[in-house]
Amino acid sequence: MTTEKRIGEWLQTPFDQETQKAVLELKKDPQKLEDAFYTSLNFGTGGMRGIMGVGTNRINKYTLGKSTQGLSHFLKEKYPEEQIKAVIAYDCRHQSKSLAKVVADVFTANGFSCYLFSDLRPTPELSFAVRHLEAHCGIVLTASHNPPQYNGYKVYGKDGGQLVPPEDNAVIGEIEKTTYEQIQFKGNDTLLHYIDETIDDAYHKLVLQEAQMDLEDRNSLHIVFTPIHGTSITAVPQVLKKAGYQNVHTVKEQETPDGDFPTVLSPNPEEPEALKMAVALGDQKNADLIIGTDPDADRLGIVVRDLENQWYHLNGNQIMIVLTEYLLSKKQAENQLSSNHFIASTIVSTPMIKALAEEYQIQFKNCLTGFKWIAKLIEDHPELTFVGGGEESFGYLVGHQVRDKDAVSASLLACELATELKSQGKSVYGFLLECFQKYGVYYERLISLIKEGKSGSEEIQALMDRFRNHPPTHVEGISILTVEDYLSGSTTNLKNRQTQKIDLPKADVLIFNLDEGSRIALRPSGTEPKIKFYFSVQGEYQPEISWQQQKQQFDRKIDQFVNALLN
Repeated sequence: MTTEKRIGEWLQTPFDQETQKAVLELKKDPQKLEDAFYTSLNFGTGGMRGIMGVGTNRINKYTLGKSTQGLSHFLKEKYPEEQIKAVIAYDCRHQSKSLAKVVADVFTANGFSCYLFSDLRPTPELSFAVRHLEAHCGIVLTASHNPPQYNGYKVYGKDGGQLVPPEDNAVIGEIEKTTYEQIQFKGNDTLLHYIDETIDDAYHKLVLQEAQMDLEDRNSLHIVFTPIHGTSITAVPQVLKKAGYQNVHTVKEQETPDGDFPTVLSPNPEEPEALKMAVALGDQKNADLIIGTDPDADRLGIVVRDLENQWYHLNGNQIMIVLTEYLLSKKQAENQLSSNHFIASTIVSTPMIKALAEEYQIQFKNCLTGFKWIAKLIEDHPELTFVGGGEESFGYLVGHQVRDKDAVSASLLACELATELKSQGKSVYGFLLECFQKYGVYYERLISLIKEGKSGSEEIQALMDRFRNHPPTHVEGISILTVEDYLSGSTTNLKNRQTQKIDLPKADVLIFNLDEGSRIALRPSGTEPKIKFYFSVQGEYQPEISWQQQKQQFDRKIDQFVNALLN
């Protein structure tokens, strides 16, 4: 269907007058009109995410209604003899609560039993609730860390993980076949059940079970916490209190949920700017540890004191390393590890995580970008026990009962690590350096190029095509040994041109492996209008000089790579 036909369709029944009026108003700006209708929102690594407004390429009651109706068709076909149950949660974003009710109405109109949180809840709690209630699917309304004008729609399967092939493609097929006229908006409230405290209690109990260690005194640790105006205010303080932490200082200016995120440029704990107020409070309270989550509480940022008592922001890979090292060391000390245990990460995350698995003689499993793939590993290997794992984008999961990254359990685990280290006269920063001494230094940087709208999408595709069809053979004089192309599903040795099959599903990802151990990966984001470049370098830890000096050396090397490829 052409853009013009899509626009024309939205100016007729079944679209209400308010929607039609908004489309007519949009016609005054041809560029905005085209961006709103030139394509339809689709499922990426994190579900469906987009700008709120009218149009097929926007988040609104019709695009969500169509997706939910298509999903309903899929579920009816898959579970023809069962009373289908769906669970819905939502975050603090504008329209999240009203859109969640729209989704619930479509489900109940289709005869499904629907369990809806009456107020905002973390995304990982939704994943838990699907499994706890033995539901057939779950939906969470969130745009994660995207800007305020965004919202999103994540779909979870019966296992509590986000949809993966072939189910996601089957759902997409049903959505594409569904017409707007078929959407059943008139809900049946007799099939709608509100869930709150009972699920909260069960979820908190699980978090304590998975992330709490056998420690004596937690009062010595002074913690600063910020939800960055998001949903973790409903879970993290409660869990920390139940664990025994009394000295938790919340950033008051950011504790109220607010979809405008008024105190930050972006509600993303990956960005140091988002944690500025927390750092300032950390100075006031002489805190040991700063933790901050994104709006739907699946990503965690951590700030710790370095050897000069200055604040140091751990990146996502470093968070994953220190939490995993701590988990594995504790379980090994208690004789709870065997060859049937495994940890997991993604192809664009630090290779250092594999070294931990080798050290503790457990299995390591690698997967595509997106936590849904880690969830699939857990589901596909019931004979194995998942200990923990994460990805470079500040996502981490402890244990296997939740099937998405979980900033609530990761927050508790970080506090447990900091508490135990402090009791030994050590620090999280020092623990990170110990990991570098033990495994070697792995240092990474992410560069994201934002390309919005139709023209941006075309630019991203052109960049991927250029690097795929004409890959570089050298970067700053260093030979590229192999090119991993996950779209073709093969690795090519550039010296002898021999290829090997990649045993993972196809994805639009390229990885260049350099002669001296460095690695460069690039992929279009599945949830944002970005193309991402992942740079990874490695070397021996040098105890005779400070980490800051070593970091500068690695930064200079990455700078050279960036200039060579992107300038």
